Amino acid sequence: MHQTLDWIDWAVLISTLAIIVGYGTWKTRGRKNVQDYVRGGNTTKWWTIGLSVMATQASAITFLSTTGQAFSDGMGFVQFYFGLPIAMVIICMVFIPIYHRLKVYTAYEFLENRFDLKTRTLTAILFLIQRGLAAGITIFAPAIILSVVLNWNIVTLNIIIGVLVIIYTVSGGTKAVTVTQKQQMFVIFAGMVAALVIIINLIPKEVSFVDAIDIAGATGKMQVLDFSFNLENRYTVWTGLIGGTFLMLSYFGTDQSQVQRYLSGKSMKEMQMGLLFNGLLKVPMQFFILLVGVMVFVFYQFNPSPLNFIDNSTETVLASEYRNEYRALQDKQAELFSIKQRLSLAYAKDESSQLRQELLQIDSIEKTYRLESKFLIKKSIDPEYKVNYSDLEKEVESLKANPKSKAFISKSAELKQLYKEAAKDTQTNDRDYMFIRFILNHLPTGLIGLLLAVILSAAMSSTASEINALATITSIDLYGRNLKEDKGESHMVKMTKWFTLGWGIIAITIACFANLAENLIQLVNIIGSIFYGNVLGIFLLAFFFKRIKGNAVFISALITQLIVIIGWWLDWMPYLWLNLFGCVLVIIIAFITQLLRSEKDNDER
Repeated sequence: MHQTLDWIDWAVLISTLAIIVGYGTWKTRGRKNVQDYVRGGNTTKWWTIGLSVMATQASAITFLSTTGQAFSDGMGFVQFYFGLPIAMVIICMVFIPIYHRLKVYTAYEFLENRFDLKTRTLTAILFLIQRGLAAGITIFAPAIILSVVLNWNIVTLNIIIGVLVIIYTVSGGTKAVTVTQKQQMFVIFAGMVAALVIIINLIPKEVSFVDAIDIAGATGKMQVLDFSFNLENRYTVWTGLIGGTFLMLSYFGTDQSQVQRYLSGKSMKEMQMGLLFNGLLKVPMQFFILLVGVMVFVFYQFNPSPLNFIDNSTETVLASEYRNEYRALQDKQAELFSIKQRLSLAYAKDESSQLRQELLQIDSIEKTYRLESKFLIKKSIDPEYKVNYSDLEKEVESLKANPKSKAFISKSAELKQLYKEAAKDTQTNDRDYMFIRFILNHLPTGLIGLLLAVILSAAMSSTASEINALATITSIDLYGRNLKEDKGESHMVKMTKWFTLGWGIIAITIACFANLAENLIQLVNIIGSIFYGNVLGIFLLAFFFKRIKGNAVFISALITQLIVIIGWWLDWMPYLWLNLFGCVLVIIIAFITQLLRSEKDNDER
C-alpha cells in the first residue's frame, strides 16, 4: 500500500522547503563580485561555518542509510567517524593557515603556486569527477526512496530537488548555501529529536528506555567498538582512526565543497573554530542518528515488521509463482514475532544469559527469513536468475536427509551466498527504505511532513554545497585560469552562475540514471575513497616535501589513480583503507619519479 499524505503533512513539507529556498534567495540577492559570490564576502561566523560544514556532509543518505545501517548491523558504523576530530585539528594547524595566507578562492590555486598549472588542473578534474557523481547520488537517494514509498515519479522528484537547489544557489552563491544550511540543520535536528521521542513512546510502557537499550544490546546492536585487525570487517576502531582520518583529511582539507564553507569565514580564527565545532559535534550527531535506527529495531521487537520494506517488491513476488513460498515465509515470521515479543518483554525484566542467547537466535533466524525473502523477490523479478539457480535449490533439498554431510554443508553455504547476493540487488535491498517506511506507517500526522522535510532539506543542503563547489572550481581553476585576458568581476560572477546551472543539470541527469547500491552511504564513501587518498597525497607533497617538483607529482598522480581504481575493482582491501593506500602510494611514486628525473638530468649534464 502506497502512503497518501494528510494535508497537514503536505503543508508542513511545502512551507518548510519554501521558507528555506525563499529565505536563501532573498537574503543573498545582488552578489556582484567574485569575493562576495564565491567566498560569501568573508563575513561568516564560526558557528555558521560549523553548521554549514555539518550540513554539507549530512545528506539525505545520512538519515535514510545510517538508520538502516543501525537497524541491520547496529552502532558499529559510528567508528567510521573516529578519525574526524583528529583530521579537524590537523586541518586547523596546517591547511587553514596556508589557505588564509595565500587568500585563495579554491584549494587547487595553492597547487599551481607550489607545483604547476597541469597539476592544479589534474587535481581539479579529479575533484569534478568524484564530486559530480556524488552530487547526483545525493539527489537520487531521497528521490528513489520517496518514489517507491509514495508512488511518486522518480524523474519528477529528481527535477524538483535539483531545481529547488539551483534557484537559491545560482542566486546567492556561497552565502546562499551557508545561510540556508543553518535553517536546514535546525529542521534536521528538530526532526530527528522528535522522531526519537516518538519512537520511545511507541515502545510498550513497561519497557523503559534503559530496557530498550538492553534489548538492543542483547542482540549485538549496541556494540560500538571493534578492536580486531580483521580486514574483512569494514568498520573497526582502526579503520576509523587510520582510514577514516585520511578520508576526513582529504574531504575537509582538499574537497572544495567543504573548503569553500570555511574559506567564507570572517577570520582565520573563525574558520578554525568552525571546524573544531564540527569535530566535537559530528561524532555525537552520528551516534544519535544510529541510535534512532536501533530504537526502530527495538520498536519492531514489539510490533510486526514486513519481510521487506519495499512495498513494490512485496507486491511483485506475491503476484508471481513464488507467492505461496513467500506467504509461508510471512507465516513463519509471524510465528517468530510472537516468540520475539514474549522474549523481549521477559528480557526487559530479567537479563539472564539464557534469554540473551534465545534473543540472539531469534534475531539470526529473522535475518535468514529476510535473506530468503529477498532471494524469492530476486527470482520473481529476474527470470534468468530463477533458471540459473533452481537446480541448486533442488540439490540442497535432496541433501537435507543428511544435514552433517560435507556436500550438504557446501551446497547450503553456496545457496546462502546466493541469498546474500540477492539482498544486494537493486529491487530487493530494503535497508535504505526502513526508516522512511517506519515514518509513514507509525508516526503521527504533522511529524511525517516534518521528517520528509528533514530528508529533502538534507538532500538540498549537500547538493547545494556540491554544485556551488563544482561551479567554483570550473569557473576559477579551469575557465578563469585559461582566459587570455581579464574579463572583469561581473563576467566571472555571471559565468559562475552559468556553471552552477550547468552542474545542477548534470547532477539531476546523473540522479536520473543512478542505481541503488548495497547501501547508499557506503556508495558515497566508496566514490570518495577512490579519489581522496590520491588528492590528499598531492597536498601533503605540496605542504611537506619541497624537493618534489610538479612533473613528478603529475605523473605519480596519474599512475596512483589508475592503481587505486584497479585495487577497488579487484577488492584488494576494505574501501576505507584505499584512502591511506592512495595517499602513501602517490607520495612513494612521486619520490621515485623525482629521483629518476634528477638522475636523468644529471646524466644529461
